Amino acid sequence: MTTSNDPTPDQLRAGEVLRTGAQLIGTYLREAPLAYLVAATGAVAFTAGIVATAFVVGWITDALIVPVLAEGEPLDGRLTVAVVLLLGLAVWKGASIVLRRTAAGWLAFGAQRRVRSRLIRHLLGLSLRWYRSRGVGDLLSVSDVDARQATFVLQPLPFATGVTALLIGAGAVIVATDPLLGVIAILLLLTVVSIDLRGSWLTFAAMEEAQRRRGRVAEVAHESIDGALTVKALGREDDEVARFGVATDHLRDQLIDVGRVWTAYRAVTEALPAVGTVVVLVVGTLRVAAGELSSGELVRTVYLLSLLAVPIRLIGYLLWDTASSVAGWRRVAAVLDADDTVTHGPLAPRGGRSAAAVSANRVSFGYGDGEPVLRDLELRIPAGRTVAIVGPTGAGKSTLALLLARMWDPDEGSIHLDERDLRELAPGAVASEVAYVSQDTFLFDDTVAGNVRMDAPVSDDEVVRALELANAAGFVRALPQGLETRLGERGATLSGGQRQRIALARALVRRPRLLVLDDATSAVDPSVEASILRRLRAADLPATVVLVAYRRSSITLADEVVYVDDGRVVAHGTHATLLRDVPGYAALLQAYEEDAAAREEGRRRRPGGRDETAAPETWA
Repeated sequence: MTTSNDPTPDQLRAGEVLRTGAQLIGTYLREAPLAYLVAATGAVAFTAGIVATAFVVGWITDALIVPVLAEGEPLDGRLTVAVVLLLGLAVWKGASIVLRRTAAGWLAFGAQRRVRSRLIRHLLGLSLRWYRSRGVGDLLSVSDVDARQATFVLQPLPFATGVTALLIGAGAVIVATDPLLGVIAILLLLTVVSIDLRGSWLTFAAMEEAQRRRGRVAEVAHESIDGALTVKALGREDDEVARFGVATDHLRDQLIDVGRVWTAYRAVTEALPAVGTVVVLVVGTLRVAAGELSSGELVRTVYLLSLLAVPIRLIGYLLWDTASSVAGWRRVAAVLDADDTVTHGPLAPRGGRSAAAVSANRVSFGYGDGEPVLRDLELRIPAGRTVAIVGPTGAGKSTLALLLARMWDPDEGSIHLDERDLRELAPGAVASEVAYVSQDTFLFDDTVAGNVRMDAPVSDDEVVRALELANAAGFVRALPQGLETRLGERGATLSGGQRQRIALARALVRRPRLLVLDDATSAVDPSVEASILRRLRAADLPATVVLVAYRRSSITLADEVVYVDDGRVVAHGTHATLLRDVPGYAALLQAYEEDAAAREEGRRRRPGGRDETAAPETWA
């Protein structure tokens, strides 16, 4: 229930915009007070130059123009003085403008950098569970467009500080010159500001919706570009263009709505100062004729009032940019306020060259509100063993691999590394002891060496050694610049198998104590995969190896096999033991072999007998 004294929705919105905008400005200024101080100093100096110019113009009118033109007095040295004063004031105002704009840019762009840095730092600290709720394109829009718009208010802020001083100074001069004209000027100012306030409040919700639709446009564009191969393979180019067109049409319509309100209100506020100047000129002329005001005082008053048109306009821009910045900031704040962060404990990494034992104790896990993928799972892997995780599709193999590397945390139970709960390890400790390589590898637009090293303090010899263990040194040597060859975005210049082997080398160069491979060699030829696994077994690696495997050639190279089905460990033992005692495991391997045989038959029947799924060893 509401009463007559309750605030209306518009009043609540206005109060929220002004309060949030003031808090936002205060935060920015506390982070860079020097930049604001320098910019404001330049702005105040500029407005001081304007006020001084008004006095000089009034003096020139009374002491030079009227006596010379109306009374025929000689110029004497008055013209020189007038020219020197005007030139000096012009230089003063020009220097003030340079100072203000330079410092204002320093303030605004520095704030953008800090906001984006905070966003990326916070985003990288959030769990993968949170990422499932947001689209990549939308997050890119928040990090770019919204972060930039959130600082829009800083562009006019220093000048607004200066023009506030100008308004006070000019208003005082006008009131002191003639109180009646001063009242007219103050009423004009209040009218324009109130109209701008109303317009900015009305468009705030529309601006928020426009930002959301910008995020949708970025999301669709990201999906279309990132999935270009799938789009082309399915002949869906026209459909994707149409889908993108719908998103951009919605954004266009929303921006038109914002622009319609903006132009309507700005048209009024742009016209009012000119109308006010005419009124003041008419009233002032009458007062000059009545002998209550001199010509120089009227010129000075009209000159100041005409100059106030720009400050009044700028106050309007500040109000509108405040609403726009708050709209962008709310989307930024929604990300910064996300608290699904990865927590850490105090335990430091154990380090050393010994392999790690790993265990899972009554682990249960599910994605979102769906059925649990893992249920009361128990697992013990001794240090230094190579263990293959095998199971049918949907059994929870990849989920288990993610939990072992702490890409996710279990809903119930715990994962231990050498009897230490992964959640109790200090920040960076898991990454220093555990390396995870997925089936879908990601390479950066960097050199081969840069992608393997990833800023780790390792030498080129260690990079080459890791590439050799991953069976990648051969094709890397054949690349145009070897280790210094740039791979393009996502490693686009390589085949799938080559990308996987570089990703594997990136993990190996860190010499992890636990190496988790989630079908990380699926894109390479079976013989190459077997060669990689044999190299890993023969290498002097201080690592326990856990691999999600499908091929018999990979499974038989493992010391032990963990058979997972329906989210639980059904059996754990040697390959021969499971093959003999577990019917489900034997049936699954038979299905794998039948699939492999079908692939081999298809390969033989293709012209040239070439396996098109195998990774080429040449520069792609």
